[in-house]
Amino acid sequence: MPESPPMTLYCFAHAGAGVSSFHRWGDLAGPGLRVVPLMLPGRDKRRREPRLTGRDELLTELLGHITERDPGDGPFALYGHSLGGLVAHTLARALADTASPPPAFVAVGASPPPDAPPLLLHAADAADTELVEALSAAGLLPPGGVGAPGGVWYRAVLPVLRDDLRLADALRRAAVAPATGGALTVPLLAVAASADRLAPTGVLAGWRRWTTGRFVQRTVPGDHFFAGGRELPRLIARACRVARRAEAQAAVRT
Repeated sequence: MPESPPMTLYCFAHAGAGVSSFHRWGDLAGPGLRVVPLMLPGRDKRRREPRLTGRDELLTELLGHITERDPGDGPFALYGHSLGGLVAHTLARALADTASPPPAFVAVGASPPPDAPPLLLHAADAADTELVEALSAAGLLPPGGVGAPGGVWYRAVLPVLRDDLRLADALRRAAVAPATGGALTVPLLAVAASADRLAPTGVLAGWRRWTTGRFVQRTVPGDHFFAGGRELPRLIARACRVARRAEAQAAVRT
């Protein structure tokens, strides 16, 4: 019998970031999983491209990666970290609305659900010092600090972060709007970190309201930026194997 194609895991990063958090995921996840980080424009190698701040722009950028897949490519899943969780939900919701093949499951990490009170409401338009203070209070600054005002981090990262906060706000509003939002129907895995101040375990539990399918919640060690650790990719890989077994069992029954 021919070997089954691997499951594809599309990954979306946190605000202000490229895809470096996912660089080791392929090795840590093990065989049977193809990890595909999708980087939004305006950062890293795409830094000269206009950044996205709205739902329609986001879907124009990302939806084709899923809808134009070859039927023989096998199943896929979505993982989003922080802002990426809203991206994953938006993409899965749009797939459902267009009657496209759904993901085997959606996983979110360090991401408050769309109806949670936004901790950084209006922060995108705050002065630099106010925004940095708000990020610091939420535990969202890099461990090594950001340097002096006007330095490299302020010039290179802060503008990206501001537009990503605008994108997050747009995706939240679209998720709760009747025409563009609503719960998913696929299994949903929500992962919190033990020391995450922005999205602690109790907040992540709110994702239960955002699917009519099976909901699972897990907690791993770390702070808000735990996507770069070892525990998360292994956890997601186990979820992928469970989904493949469920798919195989369903095929046998039919």
